[in-house]
Formats: sequence, structure tokens, C-alpha cells
Amino acid sequence: MPITVSLRDVAGELELLPDECHLYLNRQTGELRMISTDEASMAEVETDLDKLHEWQRELVVKAQEVLESDDWLQLPTKFDIHEWEIMDTFALSLENESLQNRLRNTIRKKGAFRHFKDTVHRYDLQDQWHAFKIAALERIAANWLDNHGIAYHQDKEPTSVR
Repeated sequence: MPITVSLRDVAGELELLPDECHLYLNRQTGELRMISTDEASMAEVETDLDKLHEWQRELVVKAQEVLESDDWLQLPTKFDIHEWEIMDTFALSLENESLQNRLRNTIRKKGAFRHFKDTVHRYDLQDQWHAFKIAALERIAANWLDNHGIAYHQDKEPTSVR
């Protein structure tokens, strides 16, 4: 029986994805698993597991399971998502032209992400920004799921997958 995954869960995991990690989806079970580049490297070179701490050993074994199975598909990475473009599009979506320009200027400077978030906070746009970003991540996730033939449903509220 084909699986159906939660679009909100996939988008939520993409939102939390650190730069040094990759997110995988098991096409048979719908399970999401995050693997760090360090864990993947140790799994690929067949590290001597006996030399690792127990917690590291568990992570490397899970990474090996993912990397060696055709059931696991890698989702878009943080670099594929282009958060800068999402921030720019959010700024353009605002009705206040002055605020649009202010936000767009923050992302054209060094420390763009920090300055953007500070400005969003200063103008009390956190809820609006978060909803916009989640919607963008859901579109990215939906496109990816569609391209891989994986059914999904939309939740009203995020649910934890951890």
C-alpha cells in the first residue's frame, strides 16, 4: 500500500535542517531521518564502529542504513532551498513599500539572515514571516514529493516527527 506523508512535517523538518545535515525520506514507511555530513562520511568509509562511542555508533549505523538502501531518498538541502530568495519574496509581498525596501536592503548586506530576522522582529512581522516561509517550504516539499511520486496530505498544525 502506498504511503502518504504529512506535507507539514516534511516542510517543518526542512525548516529546521542545519547546513551540515541532509534529510532523507523512506519511500516505504514515510519516516524522515536527518543525517549529518560527519555521520555520512563515517558510514561511507566503513569506520571501525568499535572505536566510536555508543551514541556515535548508533548514528553511523543509521546513516549506513539510509545510504545503502534505495528506499531512502534525499530531500532538498538547505542550499537547494534558497532561503535568501524566500526572504526577498516575502519582502516584496508586503504592502508597505518603505518596509519592503528596508527588508530588501537588509538581505543585501553582510549578515543578511541575522539582519533580516532582526528587522522582522523590530516590525513585529514574526508570525507573518513564519507563515510565509512555511508556505514556501511546503511548496518546495510538495514539488519534490510530486516529482518522486509520493502522496502527501496537508495538516492544519505542525506535528513533531522526532
